[in-house]
Amino acid sequence: MTKKGNWVIIGRHTVLEALDDGQTIDKVLLDRLASFPDVVEKCKKHEVPIQKVPREKLDKFGTNHQGVAAFRSQVEYTDLEDLVPHLFETGSVPVLMILDRVTDVGNFGSITRSAEVLGADGIVFPVRESAQINADAVKRSAGALLRIPLCRVRDLVTAARFLKDSGFTVIAADEKGRTPLGDVDLKQPVAIIMGSEGEGVAPELLRLVDHIIFIPQAGQLDSLNVSVAAGIILYEIQRQRES
Repeated sequence: MTKKGNWVIIGRHTVLEALDDGQTIDKVLLDRLASFPDVVEKCKKHEVPIQKVPREKLDKFGTNHQGVAAFRSQVEYTDLEDLVPHLFETGSVPVLMILDRVTDVGNFGSITRSAEVLGADGIVFPVRESAQINADAVKRSAGALLRIPLCRVRDLVTAARFLKDSGFTVIAADEKGRTPLGDVDLKQPVAIIMGSEGEGVAPELLRLVDHIIFIPQAGQLDSLNVSVAAGIILYEIQRQRES
């Protein structure tokens, strides 16, 4: 059965059926004291994150959960390998945002809102270690999560390499970067990597990017909120392309 406006699916068999039917599931919750090898296998096959939780958390969704619950996605996802050729076929000069472990729902929603307003063509983020795309995220994005292509990928390094091979310049925004934002040519196809709130961009991503940029600052604080930084970078892309 389902609960809460059909966003939460409860019950082992119901969750397994949802996975088999190809429904887009954001996350599956399992009773941490029980074993569900069939559910785990299905989740791995469909690249759905699993979280083991106390039974009391599952009880909030009803008494018939059988130790299993799933969150059905409120948005549609796009395959990155389908999106990229489509963008080039339309004649656009694409801009993609790559969110590396941006787990805060507010930041994720705000970045997506800025991306939609300032003309980005999609958001790329990992299956694991990312904000849950729930009703709060949709609200924080002012509905942008329902309007912009979302590409949920298994591995950001593989995704970034694919974008480089496809003709994108891949740029990481990092406070330790040595290239000012304004010194990079942003008129070409670009993918901008924004790092996690606490750790920044992962080292394995920094090693393969074309540029590591920073946003020049005049104040005494040494960093910007990731969503604010993303908005500044997106505006600079728009400014360069319109000049």
